[in-house]
Amino acid sequence: MTVASHVEELRKKHQNLSAAVERAQRSPGTSDHEIAAMKREKLRLKEQITRYAH
Repeated sequence: MTVASHVEELRKKHQNLSAAVERAQRSPGTSDHEIAAMKREKLRLKEQITRYAH
């Protein structure tokens, strides 16, 4: 796997997670804890993207 393809895969995961966070925030059955965990994962992915993209 090339670095570029790895970064692209991370970006797709980040985008999918962003959509999941938006859905979760609109869902009354999702706890704040679950949303916070997804946001932490988004941040971790963003940091990896930044690290590999430069």
